[in-house]
Amino acid sequence: MENILDCIIVGSGPSGFTAAIYAARADLKPELYTGLEPGGQLTTTTEVDNFPGYPQGITGPEMMMDLQKQAERFETKVHYEMITKTEFSTEMGGIHKLWAGNKELAAKTVIISTGATARYLGLDDEKKYMGGGVSACATCDGFFYKGKDVIVVGGGDTAAEEATYLSNICSKVTMLVRKDHFKASKAMENRVANTPNIEVKYFHELIGIEGENGLVERGVVINNQTQEISKIDVHGIFIAIGHTPNTSVFKDQINLDENGYIITDAKSTKTNLHGVFAAGDVQDHLYRQAITAAGSGCMAAMDAEKYLGELK
Repeated sequence: MENILDCIIVGSGPSGFTAAIYAARADLKPELYTGLEPGGQLTTTTEVDNFPGYPQGITGPEMMMDLQKQAERFETKVHYEMITKTEFSTEMGGIHKLWAGNKELAAKTVIISTGATARYLGLDDEKKYMGGGVSACATCDGFFYKGKDVIVVGGGDTAAEEATYLSNICSKVTMLVRKDHFKASKAMENRVANTPNIEVKYFHELIGIEGENGLVERGVVINNQTQEISKIDVHGIFIAIGHTPNTSVFKDQINLDENGYIITDAKSTKTNLHGVFAAGDVQDHLYRQAITAAGSGCMAAMDAEKYLGELK
């Protein structure tokens, strides 16, 4: 086992790197493990226009590089490795063990910022047009489709929320719901029904995407009752079938909600375990924005610093 560290950060999105910046400046000498996707979901995003401090916008990968450089400026050690196993202590002041492959690690505090992965349909076309009209976040990318027609895939609360948000920006929103009813709450269903520029197509599924030069031009859909295939001319397709929090490695050790998100105490990043904190989308299924993730990363580092101070 290596030396016992003050702080290990698991994950490398806005929450992880922000936590690293604050933890390093507090002299916690954090070490950050990036996981399989260094930079998190933002590395799959082209233009980011809603993060403060970038008046001309910035690409997701560039932003993550900036955050990493800032964390490293304060001597955060960044490891391009994945945490594959954890054994958390349940005692105040206990030592938490983690493994990166065969390498055993130990730390007094752990900040989990592994994020959540957007679910997609599994179509090859989704990858082909990612960043060119296919998105899983209306709040992030809706602005780019102002005055245009878009498709929203899904029938749950997420899809209904995305559709109503886009209806304020786009000319027309077509929702594809594969069953004959919504899974969304009645309130959200009523909101969709009362929005004139949203059209709901029940029994319809997206089976393909067409376009040129990497840009979406139409969605290929099928009526799963009649098997009739048709095409809808659009500029954007939003997949809104939910997210999967990246918490499998922590399962059975930390309190999760029914959807697998880490439960944190109100107005803090504390989990049910002493010295273990969670930040970003791994504990936030509501906002899921880079700026809110960064804010909670700051909170996690400050919570970790306070916890360590209480041990002295």
